[in-house]
Amino acid sequence: MQPLLKGRPHRLAILDYGLFQVHANGRVIGICGYVVQTTAGETVLIDTGFPPKYAEDAAAASTEDDLNGFGRVLSLGPENLATAQLAKLGLGTGDIDLMIQSHTHIDHVGFMDAFPDVPIVIAAAERALPRPLYWSGKQAMEWPLAEYLTVRGDFDAGPGFRVFLVPGHAPGQLAFLLELPETGPVLLTSDAISRAEEIDERFAGSWDEVMAIENGARLMQIAKARDAMVIFGHSPEQWSTLRKAPHWYD
Repeated sequence: MQPLLKGRPHRLAILDYGLFQVHANGRVIGICGYVVQTTAGETVLIDTGFPPKYAEDAAAASTEDDLNGFGRVLSLGPENLATAQLAKLGLGTGDIDLMIQSHTHIDHVGFMDAFPDVPIVIAAAERALPRPLYWSGKQAMEWPLAEYLTVRGDFDAGPGFRVFLVPGHAPGQLAFLLELPETGPVLLTSDAISRAEEIDERFAGSWDEVMAIENGARLMQIAKARDAMVIFGHSPEQWSTLRKAPHWYD
């Protein structure tokens, strides 16, 4: 795929899409998205969080989606929707130039229809599915009408913005390496590595554990070679330490 952005990343914001507790181990995880702004004035949104119905009635939405067997939403109000998180940064839906979906599970893909006319970057393996993965095979969500730019391998979205195709957690999982002017290299693993401990646990329960192990190791090698700050997809230990919107990493 050809580069999509003209400018280099100059700041990164972490969006707080709420808290979720996993029943099996009691782990409380933050749900996150990202905004990247470039030196050319471009604004990129990575992931869109849970569907808005969860901010209205999380219990009813969880029942409808058969999510209760896996875990429960602890905290997800209107302030945790993508539109409200963007507003913290002084942005609206019309300010987004490009959307990237790291994969299509329910906590990442739920608000992707709120950005009309915004091109969506997504792995070809995910877009080829009849519907987004959503949750537990229910596939309750249709693909929004949009221009889809499909990823079939690693590529540079723009200067200093590398996208990695790292299947394992999901068929078309993506991860990202940003070069920020002050912070330096930042690796956003998304759910390719949800938390550091997942590496020692051999990515048990992944869509494809062998691929998850291989790609997790590849990402950590890249992080080591670049001396990058690593932001994991759902790390309980890291979540409280991260700077979140309206604050930026420069």
